[in-house]
Amino acid sequence: MKYPVSMTAFGRGEHSVNASSWTVEIRSVNHRFCDVRIKMPRQYSVLEEKIKKEVTAFYTRGHIEVLVTPPTYGEDAKNLILNMPLARQYRNCLRELKKEFSLPTNESELALIVNYPNVITAGEQEEDLDEVWLSLSSALHQALDLADDMREREGASLKKDLLERLDFLHTTKGNIEKEIPRLTTAKQQALQERISTLASGVDVDPNRLAQEIAIIADKADVTEELVRLSSHIDQFRHFLEKQEPVGRRLDFLSQEFLREINTMASKISDAGIAHLSVELKNEVEKMREQVQNLE
Repeated sequence: MKYPVSMTAFGRGEHSVNASSWTVEIRSVNHRFCDVRIKMPRQYSVLEEKIKKEVTAFYTRGHIEVLVTPPTYGEDAKNLILNMPLARQYRNCLRELKKEFSLPTNESELALIVNYPNVITAGEQEEDLDEVWLSLSSALHQALDLADDMREREGASLKKDLLERLDFLHTTKGNIEKEIPRLTTAKQQALQERISTLASGVDVDPNRLAQEIAIIADKADVTEELVRLSSHIDQFRHFLEKQEPVGRRLDFLSQEFLREINTMASKISDAGIAHLSVELKNEVEKMREQVQNLE
């Protein structure tokens, strides 16, 4: 399997037996854990654990529904069982009713008796479950292979989309970095002017004043956030190339993207940067939606 893969898929497999077919359908969607639900006739429920084992070899996460439909001959291959003691009791009861109420005898007793519950019942024909599993597992693997093909193709599409969005993040981050020197200088000048106005006529140590301005400006510096954002972007790209399930890690990184962007936006009081930060957050939210479909 070529990663990353989507958790959303559909697959259908068939295996013919005596002109009839076992059919297996698999539907999967995103889920935090590996949740396998199997729907199949009660008489084959002993095979559920085997089916689950095969499915979990293909999936590590997702809500997976497996619908197993046995061959049609399985519905017809029944033994009819006659409950003779019960039939005799029904017959005796009918005769007593006729005698007690002087009922006419134009209705066939036999037709009445056979329509009563449990007089004639259908018993399931015993099957060799080893042979059943050979046919069922063949259909199951066909369905799993088709689902995997769909998961890989959607995973490749999601990877392409995520890489394009990462490029946007990288470019926008670079635009913000270019503005940092100008913003820092402007911040220091604004602080200098404000303090000079407030301290008009007051004797202030110039060195102390410069130190305080530097401290205040440093608190508004977003260099660390930009460095971490760059690191997260590089890690995101790295995980997209790994041949293993990475959905959880990518989801974590997308949350870290938002954390750094929010911190950066709160530090910088600039309309242009605020606009870029909003664009970054919108893009990351779209990435999170896509990532949550990856296994």
